[in-house]
Amino acid sequence: MDPVLLIVGLALIQFLVFGALAGKARATYGVEAPAVTGHPGFERRFRVQQNTLEQLVIFIPSILIFQLYWSPNVAAALGVVFIVGRLIYYRGYVEEPGKRSLGFGIGFLAQVILLLGAVSGALLALLG
Repeated sequence: MDPVLLIVGLALIQFLVFGALAGKARATYGVEAPAVTGHPGFERRFRVQQNTLEQLVIFIPSILIFQLYWSPNVAAALGVVFIVGRLIYYRGYVEEPGKRSLGFGIGFLAQVILLLGAVSGALLALLG
């Protein structure tokens, strides 16, 4: 079993759950589609979903490339850190937007390590 693919799958499931929670909030707070503004409870969940989508664009390629040049186990561990960071981000943002920083920072740090590892690994391979 490839631990990195498992982590990517879990990150995608987390994204789907965030989307479902935003959809539930849309119904709960009466925010009719296509509106993306309305009740703060909906807007917070919607922003978490959208921000997570934005982060996945960096996270998924980075973790897949990182594992090729360094270690699948280290990549998977960093992936777990990313997922936990997104969960903390969700909880903080929904409670009070100002409380999202810790979760964002945790996930962002994991992402930066994965991205720098991916790029440096590719560069070292290219140089020989």
